[in-house]
Amino acid sequence: MKNLKYISFALITILALISCESDLETAPTNQASEEEVFKTAESAETVINGTWAKFNDDGPTYANIGYSTVLRTSDAMGSDVAVLTNKYGFPGAYAFTDLVNNTGSRPLFIWNLLYSTINNMNNVIAKIDAAEGSQEKKNQVKGQAKALRAFCYLNLASFYQFSYLKDKNALTAPIYTEPTTTNSLGKKKASLEEIYTLIKNDLTDADQLLQNYSRNNKDKIDRSVVNGLLARVYLNTGDWTKAVASAKIARNGYPLMTPEKYKDGFNDISNSEWIWGHGQTQEQSGESYAFHFLDVSSSGSYYYSFMADPYFKDLFDTNDVRYSLFSWDGLPGREGLLRYAKFKFKANLIADIVYMRAAEMYLIEAEAEARNGNITNAITVLKQLKSARNANQYNGSLAQNDVINEILIERRKELFGEGFSLSDIIRTQGTVVRKPFINSSGQPIQVQITTPNGLVKTVNGRGHTIFAFPDQSPFAPNSRYYLFSIPQKEIENNPNL
Repeated sequence: MKNLKYISFALITILALISCESDLETAPTNQASEEEVFKTAESAETVINGTWAKFNDDGPTYANIGYSTVLRTSDAMGSDVAVLTNKYGFPGAYAFTDLVNNTGSRPLFIWNLLYSTINNMNNVIAKIDAAEGSQEKKNQVKGQAKALRAFCYLNLASFYQFSYLKDKNALTAPIYTEPTTTNSLGKKKASLEEIYTLIKNDLTDADQLLQNYSRNNKDKIDRSVVNGLLARVYLNTGDWTKAVASAKIARNGYPLMTPEKYKDGFNDISNSEWIWGHGQTQEQSGESYAFHFLDVSSSGSYYYSFMADPYFKDLFDTNDVRYSLFSWDGLPGREGLLRYAKFKFKANLIADIVYMRAAEMYLIEAEAEARNGNITNAITVLKQLKSARNANQYNGSLAQNDVINEILIERRKELFGEGFSLSDIIRTQGTVVRKPFINSSGQPIQVQITTPNGLVKTVNGRGHTIFAFPDQSPFAPNSRYYLFSIPQKEIENNPNL
C-alpha cells in the first residue's frame, strides 16, 4: 500500500484507551505521549492491556464486535450451525457471500483488527528493552506481546490461505515485525512457511520469556496459553510429536469439567478447564453481545440464530451429557428448530468468552498421536475426554484413518460454537456438509415439540437452508469460498500485494 493508514492507527487509539489501567497519573491519558507510555515496563504493559480491550470489545456493528467476530464467522461457515437467515448478524457468512466479498465491512474489520493489534505489539516489542524496570517485568511484557502477535498471524495463516499441508509456499498475507507509520510502505504477501516460521519463533521466545510469570486472571497470556497456541500451530503444520508435547503442557493444571458443569452455559472464565478467555463485567461487556447469536434458549437472547443442524444431534450417544442440551424449539416462529443449549447468558445478560480449553488440548493430542501412527495412545487420550462427557468409548476400527475421523467428529461435538468449524475444514482439506432435513421419500422429517402452554404437537423439523456455494456449485474441499478476503481498500493502497 502507499501507506499503512489501515494498520497503523491503533497505537494512537490505545494511548487514549489506557486510562483505567495506566499509572500515568500526571496528565490526562488521552494526552499521553508515546514516549511516556514506553518509559517504563509497567506503563508499556498498558499498551497490551488497551490493545486486548480493543481486540475484544470494540467494533463498528453489533455483529462485528472484537475477536468473537472471527469465531462466530468460522462456525457460521461450517457444517453444524444452522444459522437463521432471517436474523441479523451472520446470514452472509452462512451463505458464503460475506467473506469472499472484499468490499464488505466484515473483511475490512477483521483485517484491521488483526493488523492493528500486530502493529501495537510491534511497538511494544521494539521499545520494551529500553524501558525502565526489572528484567522480569520486561520479559513478561515482551513475552505477552510476542504471543499476541503470533496469535494474530496464526489467524491470518488459518483463514486467508489453504492448509499448510496442501502448499506451504502459498502466498497469504504481509508480515510486519517493525512498528509502522502512515508513511511506511506496504509489503508483499509472505508465504505460509514464512508466516508459520515467525509464529513459531514468537511463541518459542514467549515460552522462555514467561517462564517466571504467574498471571492473576485468564485474560492474560502465560505459558499455558503459549503452549496451547504452539499445539495448534504444530497440528496445522504436521509437527505431530511437538503438537502432543505442547498440548500436554498447556492442559496441565486444567482438569476437564464435570458433566454437571458442562450444563452451566459456557459463560464463566473461572471454569476449571478454561485455559484462556475474555472475562466480562457490567462495565466492560461488549463482547458478551456474541451470546445473542450463540444463546438459543435464554429468554433474554435477542437473535438466537446459531441453531444446530438436526443431523449433528445424531452424532451423540444418548447418555452423553452433551446430548441432554438438545431440544426442539416450540416457540411461535421457531417451531421445529433444534436448540443446542451449550451457551447461555448469565442472569445479567453478560457472558465470558472462551478462547482455549483443556478439552481442545486432549483432542489435539489425540489427533496428533493418531496421525503419527500411535493409535493406542490416541485412543487412550480420546477415552479420557469421552469419559468426562459420559459418552460411550470408541470401539471401532483401529485403522489410522478411521481413528482420525472419529477424533475429528469428536472435535465437532466438543468444540461446537467455539470458532473451529471453518479453520478445521481448511486445515484438514475437508468440506462443508449440509443436508436438508428430509426422509428417504423427500418429505420433511417430523418432530415433537412442546408449545409454551405445555401442549405437545408434531411439526416439521427444520435444519439447514443453504446447501451450495453462491455460484450454485456443490460444497467441496479447498474452495475459494472458504478463505477470508483481503479488503479492497488494502489492495488499492498497497501495490506490493
